[in-house]
Amino acid sequence: MASLHDPTGSITSTAATFNLSVYLRQQQQLVEAALDQSVTVEYPPTIYEAMRYSLMAGGKRLRPILCLATCDLLGGTVEMAMPTACALEMIHTMSLIHDDLPAMDNDDFRRGKPTNHKVYGDDIAILAGDGLLAYAFEYIATQTQSVPPERVLRVVSHVARAVGAAGLVGGQVVDLESEGKTDVSLDTLTWIHRHKTGALLEACVVSGALLAGADESALKRLSGYAQDIGLAFQIVDDVLDITATPEELGKTAGKDLQAQKATYPSFWGLEESRHQANQLIAAAKAKLEPFGTAALPLMAIADYITARTH
Repeated sequence: MASLHDPTGSITSTAATFNLSVYLRQQQQLVEAALDQSVTVEYPPTIYEAMRYSLMAGGKRLRPILCLATCDLLGGTVEMAMPTACALEMIHTMSLIHDDLPAMDNDDFRRGKPTNHKVYGDDIAILAGDGLLAYAFEYIATQTQSVPPERVLRVVSHVARAVGAAGLVGGQVVDLESEGKTDVSLDTLTWIHRHKTGALLEACVVSGALLAGADESALKRLSGYAQDIGLAFQIVDDVLDITATPEELGKTAGKDLQAQKATYPSFWGLEESRHQANQLIAAAKAKLEPFGTAALPLMAIADYITARTH
């Protein structure tokens, strides 16, 4: 049987032997341990406790795992990628803390627990998000080992753009401005989610590739893969907001409808939304074909996105 790093191996013959649940569990344990060590409680303790409260609240750890998997795909190591993987989870956590605030989505629960501002207050929650965002870049810069400085600089630049007004922040702004409007177009909805959700997912994949020294051709393929799974991820989220229970989601269900948000099911209905997500996943996997069996983890993660129930 071909190894995961044998580009000449048959993907179809090896895919059946790849156990995604075992892979995700192993990678998640590595990430959890690294995250636990990344933020320790110092003075003033309140802010560090608030940062850790949301950072260590569980979750799939999909973003750091994508970073690790992509670095591994191109011959890099866990040690090279872990600081960036942790930083990406810090940034994702910041976005959740801020997204849950009364001024944004006003959510009381996240991952089955009270949201950060419900525990620590709006003021500390804002500052906890700010603290995680700033520390993420410090962590990449100071903790990344055995990677040429120019690669680390490209990672910092790429991640910063993905988080700012050209990425996540810009997507959130257009999302907020579109609430309650009846004339939001499908193009605008897709722009929102390619930026609000997709930009950070794309940065997770591309940063892993950059750390491993990917050439421009590989970067383009992997960026396209990430953009496809990012949009599919959001379509599935929209479907789950309608079909899943609060217990399955770990947060309030039906929030999109309540906020009068445009969603993919509101344009396409549930069945077509699922079909569109599946098409995006197929396109994403096709972009990985040249990498051979080394891409099995990324292919399996793509399938997992449309199969998930929470």
